Amino acid sequence: MAALLLKIFLPLSLAIIMFGMGMTLVLQDFTNVFKQPKAVITGLINQIILLPLLAFLLALLFHLDATMAVGIVILAACPGGPTSNMITQICNGNIALSVSLTAIASFTSMITINLLASFALDFFGSDLENTSIKLPVLDTTLQIMTITLIPVSLGMLVRRYKADFAVAMEKPMKIASTSIFILIFIGIIVTNLNILGDALLRVGHVTLILNLATISLGYFIAKSIKLSYKDAIAIGIEGGIQNGTLAFVITTSILENIEMAIPTAAYSVWMYVTASVLMWQLGKKHKKVAIG
Repeated sequence: MAALLLKIFLPLSLAIIMFGMGMTLVLQDFTNVFKQPKAVITGLINQIILLPLLAFLLALLFHLDATMAVGIVILAACPGGPTSNMITQICNGNIALSVSLTAIASFTSMITINLLASFALDFFGSDLENTSIKLPVLDTTLQIMTITLIPVSLGMLVRRYKADFAVAMEKPMKIASTSIFILIFIGIIVTNLNILGDALLRVGHVTLILNLATISLGYFIAKSIKLSYKDAIAIGIEGGIQNGTLAFVITTSILENIEMAIPTAAYSVWMYVTASVLMWQLGKKHKKVAIG
């Protein structure tokens, strides 16, 4: 039942939520993002360079064993998950920037994950250092298309031709987004219950620091170079919400090492906890501003 929840119901629900997000966007939102690419570049640097670097440093600082160290680096090398777009919407960040970063980072990760994972396997002296890593490129591409790009595009078409309906649906879709987020969190807990206790005990502190550091670093770097508040929110969340599903596939199916998935299990808990706090605080802040 739990597997069915994560493999079918949640991806379908996310696609519906992405469709709702698309109804809040117009083409100009994306053209504005790429006309001023500073935000995209900053987000990609935070996601592709700083996050894996932080993972390496934390693995060394806390003297993680080879399996845990490689596992946390593989997690950090993965792109942002589709839920980052949903969380950005609830937090009133720049949705177009978030969707763009998810798409670009997902495609570039086909190269960067191979490089970083191979380096980590060699650097930390794992017994798997000679393992060949071949990512499921087609499956990952289809996942990006079906959960993110296609639903958003369809939603934008509705916004273009049925603007009144799109505006009327904005509040109901935000409520639905929050409900879906709760279901995802429950699904993560249920499907990983057997390893969560061990995961949090062994690398819970490290993964929490990694999550908080990445979100904070992305946000404050964005603000320091004069990006907007909405851009900073999107960049911070995109860096902190990882594609845990892909990390599980790499560690358990490709590398065939269940123990290496432990950092992903721990991180998955923390990223949804911190996201919950952000949605509560930023959503509340947004309501106060709107009332004022």
